[in-house]
Amino acid sequence: MTTAANTQKTRTSALPTQRAFTASPELEASLQRVLVDLIALHLDGKQAHWNVVGANFRDLHLQLDEIVDVAREHSDTVAERMRALYAVPDGRPTTVAETTSLPLLLPGEQNTTEVVNTITDLLHRAAATVREVHDTVDAEDPSTADLLHTVIHDLEKQAWMISAENRRA
Repeated sequence: MTTAANTQKTRTSALPTQRAFTASPELEASLQRVLVDLIALHLDGKQAHWNVVGANFRDLHLQLDEIVDVAREHSDTVAERMRALYAVPDGRPTTVAETTSLPLLLPGEQNTTEVVNTITDLLHRAAATVREVHDTVDAEDPSTADLLHTVIHDLEKQAWMISAENRRA
């Protein structure tokens, strides 16, 4: 080796090893709760999208896809954040079905009014899960809590926007 290469190797090996931040079991469990609710919201939004009928069908059909996109993108962000913290996300269908806090959707066609009410409720419930875990997450990892702020913002915005379909001034 050249002298420069030896000097670089010596500098590199002399640096202390920095331990990566690793999620505690509580932080992992909190993020897992958020993850399964977001996955369930994504799937329920698609179910409603395929089976909505009635007045204002087309606009609601398209709006449901926006909600699905928000839920899917945030579930991916949460799962990837878990991996960055050396936690293991579990998005398997059985895990989602067994652990989500969101209620099951009714099967079959649903009228637009009922879909608006149901999806609004699901959005509020998913946001409530994020709010429930926020302080636990923030106490351990404020950076991850910042991600949760965006999730809450987007879910509540979508709830406001879709609920406007059934509200009167």
